[in-house]
Amino acid sequence: MPSPRRSVEGRPLGVSASSSSSSSPGSPAHGGGGGGSRFEFHSLLSSRATCVDPTCARLRASESPVHRRGSFPLAAAGPSQAPPPPLPEEDRMDLNPSFLGIALRSLLAIDLWLSKKLGVCAGESSSWGSVRPLMKLLEISGHGIPWLLGTLYCLCRSDSWAGREVLMNLLFALLLDLLLVALIKGLVRRRRPAHNQMDMFVTLSVDKYSFPSGHATRAALMSRFILNHLVLAIPLRVLVVLWAFVLGLSRVMLGRHNVTDVVFGFFLGYMQYSIVDYCWLSPHNAPVLFLLWSQR
Repeated sequence: MPSPRRSVEGRPLGVSASSSSSSSPGSPAHGGGGGGSRFEFHSLLSSRATCVDPTCARLRASESPVHRRGSFPLAAAGPSQAPPPPLPEEDRMDLNPSFLGIALRSLLAIDLWLSKKLGVCAGESSSWGSVRPLMKLLEISGHGIPWLLGTLYCLCRSDSWAGREVLMNLLFALLLDLLLVALIKGLVRRRRPAHNQMDMFVTLSVDKYSFPSGHATRAALMSRFILNHLVLAIPLRVLVVLWAFVLGLSRVMLGRHNVTDVVFGFFLGYMQYSIVDYCWLSPHNAPVLFLLWSQR
């Protein structure tokens, strides 16, 4: 005899839901809550299985707390978007700087810190503000204009060829110093320290820049020139070297320059004398120049 057709739940089709629920021992009518919970769970599963609409699935997934937290984002329903273009090279963060870059940044930080500590005469209210007039007088002794005027005056008053030769090369050294310092300052354009007061003796347009120190280059150049071409006693030679060192130190104490400006200025002035000594002007290699000056 063929078996009657059964529904999905395994009951005959003729049996109503009310009779089955009343005859079930775990139904709410018999006081059992576990059967009702299982029935609701199965109904929820069946409803989710029958919902095949992609819009409904996306809506249900968007309502889930896991999706709201963004832990498992859904794949985009539309066409895949192109990845963003890479950032230009200058906008990228250098996560692996070179050793040279780290060393230069550290040296710059030490230079700024030490220059600020040594700027004890930068203003009248500084710790050594009472020594500031003496430092400014020392500043004038290393200025380019007094050296140029003094060299021209001595060159006009000289009546010997040997004296004119030395003074002519001294003038050439001073002009070379002014040209090189102005050129490097215009190229580097490093600002003077923030605690500096622009009350210098005579300034030009490039004097607003700090690197290198023109007083330091001139001090090293003049001291080496004097020690090599003038016969001086040992105390005077020591005094010339001491003048060059104190002049360079006064640039930092007045707040005019940083320490590296003065150090590079000493090096540049030392090398400038080597250039002057290599290109030494004499009546043999520059006769026209000496002839013109003798006629004046």
